[in-house]
Order: sequence, then C-alpha cells, then structure tokens
Amino acid sequence: MSSKILIIGACGQIGSELTYKLRDIHGNENVIASDINYGNLDVVNSGIFEILDAQDYSAVKICVEKYNIKTIYLMAAMLSATGEKFPMKAWDLNMDSLFHVLNLAKEGFIKNVFWPSSIAVFGSTTPKENTPQYTIMEPSTVYGITKQVGERWCEYYHNKYGVDVRSIRYPGIISWKTLPGGGTTDYAVDIYHKAIADKTYECFLSENTELPMMFMDDAIKATIDLMHADSDSVKIRSSYNLAAISFTPTDIANAIKKHIPDFTISYKPDFRQEIADSWPKSIDDSQARQDWNWTHNFDLEAITKEMLTNLSKE
Repeated sequence: MSSKILIIGACGQIGSELTYKLRDIHGNENVIASDINYGNLDVVNSGIFEILDAQDYSAVKICVEKYNIKTIYLMAAMLSATGEKFPMKAWDLNMDSLFHVLNLAKEGFIKNVFWPSSIAVFGSTTPKENTPQYTIMEPSTVYGITKQVGERWCEYYHNKYGVDVRSIRYPGIISWKTLPGGGTTDYAVDIYHKAIADKTYECFLSENTELPMMFMDDAIKATIDLMHADSDSVKIRSSYNLAAISFTPTDIANAIKKHIPDFTISYKPDFRQEIADSWPKSIDDSQARQDWNWTHNFDLEAITKEMLTNLSKE
C-alpha cells in the first residue's frame, strides 16, 4: 500500500484548492481529504473524504493508520475575525490540532507536516514596510497568538525531535472558487462578488488600509514548492515570510473600475480595522525566494481579470 497524503480542513478556502491541486499531482486515490463536516460538496465528491475532528487525536491517528498517511497538510483553523468572537474555541482548535499532528510525526506515524502560519503573527510594534523574516512579533489577535506560538512549537519539534515540519506565513488570499472564511482580508474576495452582483461594495476597512495579498494559485504553488523542496534547502522551520503584492481597498476598486466603470465603493470600518492596522503593509520574503526559489505570478491587474472573468461565469 503506497503512502498517502491527508489534508485536514480540506473544505476551507485554501484546503479545498490545495486538495484539487495535490490530486492532480499525486492522483485522487493518494490524497485523502477530511474536515469536520461536509462543508464543501465539490471537495467531498472529488475523491476519498473522511469526516475528521482535528481536535480528536485518536480519530486523526486512526485515519493515518487506515490510509498509511505519511504527509499531513493541517489546514484546519479558526481565522482572525471569527477567532476574536470565540477566543477560547480558536485557541483550542488551532493549538490542539497542531500538537496532534506534530506528535504523530514525533512518534513516527507520519514523516512530513505542512502547517500554515500567517501575517497575523505580527503586531503594531512590527516594522510595517518590508517586514523582515526575523523581527518583533507581538500579535494582538487570538489567531495571531496561536500562529506565533505554533511557529515556536514547529521549530522546537524540528530541533528537538527531527520532525520535518514546514510552514509559510500566508498573506491575505484571494480566490474565486471558494467563499471567504472569516478572515480580516476577506474584503478582497467579497468585493469582486459584490462588484458583479450589485456594482457597489461597502468595505469594512478604510480606503487606505494597505495589506499584503496573494492570488490563490500563487499560495498553492508556494505551499507545494516548499513541500517538494529538498530538506537541506529548508533553512527555516518556524515559518517563512511569503509575499506577492500589497494594495489598498482603493487600489482594488480602481482595478475593478477598469472592467466595470460604474462600480462604486464606500467605507464603513468595523472591528476588523483594528486587526488590519496591527499588520504589515508589505513583506520581505527574500529568504523564501533564496532558499527554495519562490516566485509569484499574479499582480493586481491579473488577479482582477481572473476574479471577474471566472465569477461572471457562475
């Protein structure tokens, strides 16, 4: 029986598209998708799918043994905006699931782990421009705290137990295939839906809030590139900075107006503004570009064209 890949949180925004891409590469039968419910029927029906609670160590271990899993992509998490509403649930989910997977690797049940971190590890004291790989990290959200602590544990398990764990600090992710999942950068997805449906959008961030963003295709590419990289070239076992472009709500609105001239945008910042204000405007990801040859393909114009073209077909 050949070794297989398990994706935990496969129905989420990144998890779903990662599932499709990994199945394209490795074959449907070699990639097991799992989530706590049937939240994305396209994923559920695209191959082998298991209902799996990421917080249940025994259940995860049984699934690993059942399918001879050797690589786990742990994509289950409670994101920034949702985490602020349910802080203890966010802490428990984000930390328990990570420990379960790291311990399975430590005990030899699996060989490789991918765990996503986030720009949420940074805080208001972090340098805003070209945020370096190594810098002050004082996150102000529960999500950010769990990711910062998680990075320390990933590095610890690698140094102490030799666990092959790899991680990326994702910026905001933009995709037309899945709906937003409760993150502060979700406006950059929702705005395209509203532009097509209503030709107007009320943004929950202020007009000049600049944040690092990335098209989903680039995020998936980075994830797989990192996991396929030679172990010796992976120098950072906490989490790599990752970047593509940075823009404001005004920038994205102007890009949309090139395709939909009568599109309008208004601004009504809510609690997510404070979260966004604590994050960097741009990221220095030179370490990832140097260590495993990371490059991005999509700028804002290309992203806007992809989003509007594909959403218009739905």
